[in-house]
Amino acid sequence: MKKHLLFLFAATILAFQAAAQESDNVRSGWTFGVLPSFAYDADLGLQLGALTNIYYFGDGAIYPDYYHSFYAEAATTSKHYGLFRLSYDSKYLIPNHRLSVDLTYLPDQMCDFYGFNGYMTSYYPEFADQDSPLYVTRAYYKFKRDLFRFSADLQGTISKPWYWNAGIGLLHYDVGSVDADRLNKYTKNEEDKLPVGAPTLYDFYVLAGYISPAEASGGTHPYLHGGVTFDTRDRQQNPHRGIHADAFLTYYAGLGGMSDYNNLKFNACWRQYLPLVANRLTFAYRVGTQLDVAGNSPFYLNTYLNQLYMQRVIYEGLGGANSIRGIMRNRILARGVAFANAEFRVQVVKFKVGKENFYIGLNPFMDAGMVAQPYDMGSAADDSRLYDPHLSAGCGLKVAMNDNFVLSVDWARAIDEQDNNKASNLYIKMGYMF
Repeated sequence: MKKHLLFLFAATILAFQAAAQESDNVRSGWTFGVLPSFAYDADLGLQLGALTNIYYFGDGAIYPDYYHSFYAEAATTSKHYGLFRLSYDSKYLIPNHRLSVDLTYLPDQMCDFYGFNGYMTSYYPEFADQDSPLYVTRAYYKFKRDLFRFSADLQGTISKPWYWNAGIGLLHYDVGSVDADRLNKYTKNEEDKLPVGAPTLYDFYVLAGYISPAEASGGTHPYLHGGVTFDTRDRQQNPHRGIHADAFLTYYAGLGGMSDYNNLKFNACWRQYLPLVANRLTFAYRVGTQLDVAGNSPFYLNTYLNQLYMQRVIYEGLGGANSIRGIMRNRILARGVAFANAEFRVQVVKFKVGKENFYIGLNPFMDAGMVAQPYDMGSAADDSRLYDPHLSAGCGLKVAMNDNFVLSVDWARAIDEQDNNKASNLYIKMGYMF
């Protein structure tokens, strides 16, 4: 593990230096580079792959802005998660509007599933622990979830700092029980192979009717969304001050046999950045919600957090690196959820390497999430903790160059062992979480 971390750090710094050297001079025409795609996630494992970002600067008059940006990435992780993405971004293809197009395929053979309504479904780590007498299968809290995503989003100006947003897209889910036979082909050690036919929590939910036959294998859902954004940030990357807030509606249709699953969702998120010590200490927080407004949403759509436009590849539900660090991925699965994150961003040490400005920072944080709209699981279910918040806390180490490129190493721990009984929850990625 240490070798992987050192290699990741070295590769990232080299990428920073290459990007910085380009920024010393005005760029024109086309430019691109191919870099390794490395990351580590406590839920997804070690990520290995490659990525490229192609820019067109024209005659260089608008540099460092660009006319067109194309991004491509292909990677897989050690826990059977795949990432294949193509995206396009431009503020000039359609004058005075920003167009973002995303095409992504995310196969996941061991997606996390901990039941509905957070604490209403108890977590028993012994069921997935091979050393426990209660062991069933290490895939007990898993199911198969492959996602194909397409989106095309447009943003225009109402009157700064107000913007309107509209978009269309499609989510296609292929879900089902874990394919033990397929995964065992990649496992050399007989002791580590999954028992074929062993029941999982997902199987029990299908058998009990919590997951209907219509949604048990996934479906195809084209969508429309629209909303408004309020943005006073001093910069898009690593802001030091300002507010970034949005509110929008998303209408999902169900194709084929999913006509009973047309639904309307509401999302809102408020992000604020408060400078406490100029260029040294910023307090940043985020508060958001996703709610069912009308219709019936299949369970797998509720594992996805809607966005007005794509800024990163993964938007999982509550729990994990992108929402509540330290808490297991998809731990809080309900018809409606709410979440909050708060952190101090401290620049501890600043220094120069050649012409480049670096800083090493720390960001102690606390994350929270809760059920806002629960599933109906019958009168026999224990709802005594239904609306209790799920809490985690941790600290991040940041290595940044020129205040734009940030290598992030976050560690977090769930406050309640029902949310995660492990202490070694490490996330290595690029940038701040929000």
